[in-house]
Amino acid sequence: MSRPSALELPDNVTSRRLETTRGAFAVLDAAPRGEGAPLGTALLVPGFTGSKEDFLDLLTPLSAAGFRVLAVDGRGQHESGGPRDEAAYAQRELAADVTAQAHAVLAAYGEQGPLHVLGHSLGGQLVRAAVLADGPEPYASLTLMSSGPAAIGEVQRQRTRLLVDYLPATDMETAWKVMRAADADEERTPAWLEEFLHRRWVTTVPEQLIATAKQLMTEPDRVAELAAVPLPKLVLSGEVDYAWPVPQMDEMARRLGALRVVIKGAEHSPNAERPAATAAALVSFWTRAGSGE
Repeated sequence: MSRPSALELPDNVTSRRLETTRGAFAVLDAAPRGEGAPLGTALLVPGFTGSKEDFLDLLTPLSAAGFRVLAVDGRGQHESGGPRDEAAYAQRELAADVTAQAHAVLAAYGEQGPLHVLGHSLGGQLVRAAVLADGPEPYASLTLMSSGPAAIGEVQRQRTRLLVDYLPATDMETAWKVMRAADADEERTPAWLEEFLHRRWVTTVPEQLIATAKQLMTEPDRVAELAAVPLPKLVLSGEVDYAWPVPQMDEMARRLGALRVVIKGAEHSPNAERPAATAAALVSFWTRAGSGE
């Protein structure tokens, strides 16, 4: 899971609700800084067990470059809430949420430039599903961050299957204690971060985790479909990834005709592990895509 370096919000970031045609979603809304007109807007979609806070370390450099950035909690994630019904978290439902969020952002900030969308891990597959279902509008570009072409690898599938089998028979608090007892890094987690990770876990709807875990284990390869969509694409990852092998993401980028960026020193969460380099790559890509290059 992504681990932000701090939880304090910069003075240009607001925690609020984004009203859409499919309900309200919790967002962190970073206003653009700097002189001149904003360069564009960006919608950031988190991954499995994640939340909008996964992108906290990116908000300052991205907004300083002139972008308005909104990081969102999806349906059932952390502060957005959702029903206790696994069907509510089918991929088509979550993809429709992304489309509604994008149109709400465009309606609010369309005058601030083109809209770019980024999905991290599971979020990348949700964004892909949204684009394939509803078309490339209203996006100026698509970024898949640490998100692979199909189902997660075998080792990660086995670990995810344990979660799917275990959650229906327990409560989120008990599941948290079991997971943290097995986490070798627990002693190195600062108290403030441990408290946040715990709060995020227990406020996430278990049916959301079960449904999206199943999606990660069974997602088909839809790269050829996405390659046919006329939209600038970026595949960005760290040098190592536990969910999808990096060479697999290299090959996906080739099949997509996408720009490929590997962030040195990062693993599955370059957004939190190497935010400066990640932001620089995004600013470069979004600037070119927004200008039509």
